[in-house]
Amino acid sequence: MGANRWLMLGLGMLAQGACYLPTGALILLVPALRAQGFGLGDVGLLLGAPSAGMVLALIAWGWCADRYGERLTMTVGLTCATLSLTAAAYATGLAALGVTLTLVGAACASGNAASGRVVLGWFPPQRRGFAMGLRQTALPISGALAGLGTPLVVGAYGVRGVLLVCAAVCLVSTLAVGLLVVDPPRPGQAAVAAAGSPYRTPGLWRIHGASLLLVVPQFTTSVFAVAYLVGERGWSEIAAGQAAAVAYLLGGAGRLACGRWSDAVASRLRPMRQLAVANAAVVLLVAAATQAGSGLTAPLLVLAVAVSMSGNGLSYTAVAEHAGPVWAGRALGTQNTVQNVGAALTPAVLGLLIAPVGYGAAFALAGALALLAAPLTPAEPG
Repeated sequence: MGANRWLMLGLGMLAQGACYLPTGALILLVPALRAQGFGLGDVGLLLGAPSAGMVLALIAWGWCADRYGERLTMTVGLTCATLSLTAAAYATGLAALGVTLTLVGAACASGNAASGRVVLGWFPPQRRGFAMGLRQTALPISGALAGLGTPLVVGAYGVRGVLLVCAAVCLVSTLAVGLLVVDPPRPGQAAVAAAGSPYRTPGLWRIHGASLLLVVPQFTTSVFAVAYLVGERGWSEIAAGQAAAVAYLLGGAGRLACGRWSDAVASRLRPMRQLAVANAAVVLLVAAATQAGSGLTAPLLVLAVAVSMSGNGLSYTAVAEHAGPVWAGRALGTQNTVQNVGAALTPAVLGLLIAPVGYGAAFALAGALALLAAPLTPAEPG
């Protein structure tokens, strides 16, 4: 049974990583898309298309996972992603490419909602935090692979080649999930009928709200770290990229550590509150160092990126456990939707704030919102 659990976790990570790969690759296709004649505004629309599709479909995929099971949901979603990516590879013009990439995002939302249910169903509470933290490392791993592979593929085969490689990865993941994933035991019909909505009480709403607040420092520091180091501190793009890579590696390790921590104390929400305070403290230190022009800004910024990423798995585990097996898919879909909305809005809003008042004020606002997340996070139920 133990080996089976870890196999299911690995397959869930494969599905989630395959679903994130197109997004990670698109970020690196900006120069190639510009070379094809797309304007900067057009490229921005194309980069946002998968996220828009994902926001529209996450809750629906969560309902499918609750109703029909994880294997079917991920298999159908990955099949749709394979077909959409293939269509995107041969699309011409802004409208066609934008529509197909939106469909890619909508299809890839299946992996986010259903893979979390796999962890909830197969891992007991005393191991669930670490397992969910490990699942969350699929995104930085996929992003790293996209960073290594995309420049090589686009140089040899162009944008079409990159999208077809992503389609091939989704196809392999489809076959692996369809053949090997075993749905965890499901509640009986009586339990399903008796289960009321967990949204009738404020607990889940508070977790979603706290998570939304914590998205702001995560994306403020990660999105603007390179821009700040290059534009304000005079770093080279290579050096700033290396600093970002270190921060992401530390953040991935932090996700595992936080998962283990939550298992050890048998709580997701208490570590989440404590980490929110630590997150706020580090980001506010970054703000102060930025305003003072201190040489400590760069290492503090790396630390802030890592800390702000570390607690991501805690909120997902708390949502799944609070919702219970009958509602976990829909609750995780809502959680992903909230975080994607926050991730989309944060760079745009903070970018407008940085222009007139500078980076220090933006970092200070992000730190203050992280601090507010601590009292908003509810106590453990019961």
